[in-house]
Amino acid sequence: MALVEERRFPLTELSEEEKLFQETVAGFAQERIRPHVASMDEEGKFDSEIIEKFFQLGLMGIEIPESLGGAGSNFFMSILAVEELSRIDASAGVIVDVQNTLVNNAILHWGSEDQKKRYLPRLASEWVGAYALSEAGSGSDAFSLRTRAEAQKGKFVLNGQKLWTTNGLEASLFIVFANAAPEKTYKGITAFLVERDFQGFSVGKKEDKLGIRASSTCELILENCQVPQSNVLGEVGKGYKVAIETLNEGRIGVGAQMVGLARGALEYAIEYAKERQAFGQPISNFQGVQFPLAEMATELEAARLLVYNAARLKDAGKDFIKQAAMAKYFSSLAAERVTSQVIEIYGGYGYTKDYPVEKYFRDAKIGKIYEGTSNMQLATIAKLLLK
Repeated sequence: MALVEERRFPLTELSEEEKLFQETVAGFAQERIRPHVASMDEEGKFDSEIIEKFFQLGLMGIEIPESLGGAGSNFFMSILAVEELSRIDASAGVIVDVQNTLVNNAILHWGSEDQKKRYLPRLASEWVGAYALSEAGSGSDAFSLRTRAEAQKGKFVLNGQKLWTTNGLEASLFIVFANAAPEKTYKGITAFLVERDFQGFSVGKKEDKLGIRASSTCELILENCQVPQSNVLGEVGKGYKVAIETLNEGRIGVGAQMVGLARGALEYAIEYAKERQAFGQPISNFQGVQFPLAEMATELEAARLLVYNAARLKDAGKDFIKQAAMAKYFSSLAAERVTSQVIEIYGGYGYTKDYPVEKYFRDAKIGKIYEGTSNMQLATIAKLLLK
């Protein structure tokens, strides 16, 4: 009987280069971001100077080739960055996540050489990117979108409204999905590269959210928006492929975000349990505290293994769709459970804004919703299992 081929993808084991990168990002997040987390959350606005530092550190163009101004690294490095940033602030993690796993990845995979030369150097050095697929009546049923694109001489004219656009406030470049041939249903959907100053384009309402409050989530308005034909990303009518394939990668990024924020919350719980005294001793001496900590650490490790495995598979050119769905599904579940339990470790203090753990709990909720709800991940996993 033939032996099953061993999967040679180190999971939690990191190379020296990966460890150094991880430590660099972790140090930056601790020193530069942590002092501003509470104020950014309260104000609902991300510090623009920190975004500038993201560019200076190369965190906004991790996979962009060096010849185009990027770091020339791989997908797994993006995942490490998202995890370490989210450990301190999930809003920081999602800004870097969307930039790398959605926007940059989409252009790297689907962009023409001209588009890559025009946009990737800017995305690596100064431009924040955003990804606009969802609409008021088009969430999980993404391909029912109503934004239209009418072909005219040398251009397309876009009309419609997008919702839930992450990085909308800061972005200079948007990947916008619109239907150029509604009679063909989803096969008319096309992806467009839309610059912020294009005629007919504007950013509308910024949402006031429960969690990841410093990360901007905005409405986009397209009123006879003029987009050059040269800014079609991929092919006309192939936008559904761009969306599906890009979101498959993005789900691993969300998994890393959930792992990072759960890590941050658990670390606070461990330290608090050692310091908090009850009945004449630290509460960490009681099994009623020890066992929940052990369960949280185990769930977190399992989530990390799923995320790292999916990222390694992606970098190796292997099929990773099922693993990406599993990583996002389980990590968002684990993050919600871990952050909720951490509040209970803190007791009444955990329920107040005087301590940082309630923010982790609020931030965790989005993991089950964006870039594909938990039910959509289960549907994907089941479909691939039964295929």
